[in-house]
Amino acid sequence: MQIHDTPVSSYQSLAKEQENELQILKRKIFRTGTLRLAVVAAVFALAYVLWHDTAAVASVLLSGLLLFLFLLKYHDRLYGRKNYAETKRRYLLDELKGLEYDFSAFDGAAHRTDHKHRFASDLDLFGENSLFQSVNRTVTSFGTNRLAETFLSPLENKEQILRQQQAVRELNGKYDLVLHYIIKGMLTGKDRLDTKNFSASFSQISSFHKSGFWNLCVYAVPAIYLAMTVLAIMDIIPSVYFWALWAATFTLSIIPSKKVQHIAELFEKKTDILRKYSALFKIIEEGNFVSADLNGLKSPLQSSGIAASKAIDRLKYYYDCLGLAFSYPILFFFNPVLMWNVKYAVKIGKWIDEYGNRIESWFSTLAKFDSLVSLAIFAHNHPEYVYPSIAEQYTFEAKALGHPLLHRDKCVKNGVEINKRPFFMVVTGANMAGKSTYLRTVGVNHTLACIGAPVCAVEMTVFPCKLVTNLRTADSLNDNESYFFAELKRLKMIIDRLHSGETLLIILDEILKGTNSIDKQRGSLALIKQLISLNSNGIIATHDLVLGTLEKEFPENVKNFRFEAEIKDDNLTFSYKIQEGIAQNMNATFLMQKMGINPAE
Repeated sequence: MQIHDTPVSSYQSLAKEQENELQILKRKIFRTGTLRLAVVAAVFALAYVLWHDTAAVASVLLSGLLLFLFLLKYHDRLYGRKNYAETKRRYLLDELKGLEYDFSAFDGAAHRTDHKHRFASDLDLFGENSLFQSVNRTVTSFGTNRLAETFLSPLENKEQILRQQQAVRELNGKYDLVLHYIIKGMLTGKDRLDTKNFSASFSQISSFHKSGFWNLCVYAVPAIYLAMTVLAIMDIIPSVYFWALWAATFTLSIIPSKKVQHIAELFEKKTDILRKYSALFKIIEEGNFVSADLNGLKSPLQSSGIAASKAIDRLKYYYDCLGLAFSYPILFFFNPVLMWNVKYAVKIGKWIDEYGNRIESWFSTLAKFDSLVSLAIFAHNHPEYVYPSIAEQYTFEAKALGHPLLHRDKCVKNGVEINKRPFFMVVTGANMAGKSTYLRTVGVNHTLACIGAPVCAVEMTVFPCKLVTNLRTADSLNDNESYFFAELKRLKMIIDRLHSGETLLIILDEILKGTNSIDKQRGSLALIKQLISLNSNGIIATHDLVLGTLEKEFPENVKNFRFEAEIKDDNLTFSYKIQEGIAQNMNATFLMQKMGINPAE
């Protein structure tokens, strides 16, 4: 692939190439269709002219049929290429929309939203215009689930993160392979396959293939026919004996019909499903990878001495042959003479014995690769992002940290520096000044860093600990739970985790929002002091300027930061830049007056 300056120009150029390819293919398809009609017309014309010459007419008909079949097969190949080019062009155009922050073409996995998760709901991980939707390019349902689990349970081991980074980097560098994989997957179609149940269902097959009698019949019956044929040719036995043998073996082939039919019905959909993913397995199998994680993915697909895609092709062949056993020519000749139905039922059973317990690992491998492809596309789409350094001791430092979902032309970037324990940033500021966005920016980039993805920053170093947030606690009518009690449960969860020895990055927005101002202030001060005593770290945003006094009490463990609002000439403006110190300007009264509400009344 030609290297372009930006992802936009790359996608535009590739989309243009596909448009040109489509025009060429459409012309070829039209010409091929026209030529087929011409062949048919020519064959009928020549047959009419040569009607009295039987040999010539037969030659014309046979030649015309062969040419027609060749053109038909060529026509099908052209249609396949056309579908591929159309799908590729559509995907490239969707990526161009995504670069302008329209991710509607991609699955946001809204069903994975979990308000009880330690940060997912607060960071808007799932749903429309979510971080997951901006990253997700999975082409399988189980790949989507794997990617979602990656977001919900980020890695906490430095070596694992570095290996994941290496895999993402390598796939980003193999963009042609990644693009081909995505298009093949899109052509395959996305279904909601429960891979665990699907894999387990292969154990339902009967033990028919283990029967010594039927295994013997597969070899003995054809051998008997061969021996009788030789004896008949040598005039040792009369050929009429063949009818008796046929009647006996035909009856024998009918005996296991119900079991064979059951195997055929059981594998009708299973074989199609496996075949559906065979092309995706093959892409992984043929990949020339360097990184440990990617090479590790190839092993489960080749552990049995034959690649998974070839094993699936073999099963498809067995199933197709078994399906033929119920058609009349096979039923009356191949079944009694070659024990065709028994032979392929036995082969399918033996295939299950050999590969059945590997199917789940095949799908697990594909799910992992599918999720890595999404992260590679995310890296490709953001070449300005950096892979963070992973620290061995607690630290979280970043320069020019931005939110990936804020438009690149409007995103105001800020730094963060937490390099000792315990330590808290207390961030004060006016309404709409940028506090909540800053907290989410920190949380989102911490998550990206811990899943091996690049982050929206100029530079970043992070220790991979658990992230816990409390930014938008909701009450629960179903649980008869008030907003305040829900928040207390969240805070208790944080305290319990700290008591158990977990290392956390804690991000809180307006502690104890559900109670009165006096209790809120006392409780907030007490909570922060307890968090410090538990050797924890984090960022706390608040409107309560009293919390800014904690820096004097804990000068080594608390530092004040602020987002300011400026009211000038009856206009409210924000810089969205974080500064040291306690906020000086609040804007609630000003905003109420602008809305026609008089706070003094």
